[in-house]
Amino acid sequence: MQPARKTQETAPRQRFLDVAADLFARNGYHATSLRDIARALGVTPGAVYAHFASKARVLLAVYETGVGQIGDAVDGAMQGSTDPWSTLERACHRHLEAILSDSGYARVVIRVLPEDVPEVAGQLARLRAGYEARFRTLIDALDLAPGTSRTLLRFTLLGALNWSQVWYRPGLTAPADIAREVVRNLRNGAAPHGEEHE
Repeated sequence: MQPARKTQETAPRQRFLDVAADLFARNGYHATSLRDIARALGVTPGAVYAHFASKARVLLAVYETGVGQIGDAVDGAMQGSTDPWSTLERACHRHLEAILSDSGYARVVIRVLPEDVPEVAGQLARLRAGYEARFRTLIDALDLAPGTSRTLLRFTLLGALNWSQVWYRPGLTAPADIAREVVRNLRNGAAPHGEEHE
């Protein structure tokens, strides 16, 4: 029996992260303890500390993975498209698919704000900013009406996309349709006059 216990307590780091991401996404970061993570894994709390010095460090690792997953999805959408509005729509579609998936990682990135965890707030903020820089590039490429704030447009877009985690239900509307509608509304409101699109 002792070798089996040792194997459990040396479970791979990725398994720890998978379980932590799921618990953080389901129950919230603050409501989840390292003991909860250990219990879900069937190991002692000491086994968790062998991989991570604190719960905040677990969150940081989960965030890094989640930002990577969403970023990879959006990067794929940005390849090979020459029309800036179409590229933005494709990026929004991939972003939605990532955050509306069953991935606990993506849900944690959207739901846990850097300021919620002061111990690693700076690192979390840098990870988010690095991801959101993609949308800064996408919006900078758009032909917009004079006086349009690209910064506020980006915040509005990401806010609308991320809020879908609250109201979205599978089968209600496809992520591609949501992306098309959101980008169409942005374009009709922010494009130069006379360029309204259906």
